[in-house]
Amino acid sequence: MAGSVSKGQVLSIYKQLLRESQKFNSYNFRNYALRRIRDAFKDNKSLSQAQEVQKQYQFANENLDIIKRQTIIGKLYSSDRLCIEKQSANE
Repeated sequence: MAGSVSKGQVLSIYKQLLRESQKFNSYNFRNYALRRIRDAFKDNKSLSQAQEVQKQYQFANENLDIIKRQTIIGKLYSSDRLCIEKQSANE
């Protein structure tokens, strides 16, 4: 492994994951992704070994790439909003 992961890098990937998961068109996918990201970071916040932190950081980067691809694909197949979602003012 190249080096250890800083707290700033971990915070940055966390914010990127949350930001990208907000782009899901589907309410269910969006909420699942947000919940899963928060739970995973909460579960791993006590990691102290640099090798394990690096492994989880790499896993987060891979998942960020997956989320980016899925949001692009989701935009190709858009659907109507659910009634529990906020409606925009111009509708």
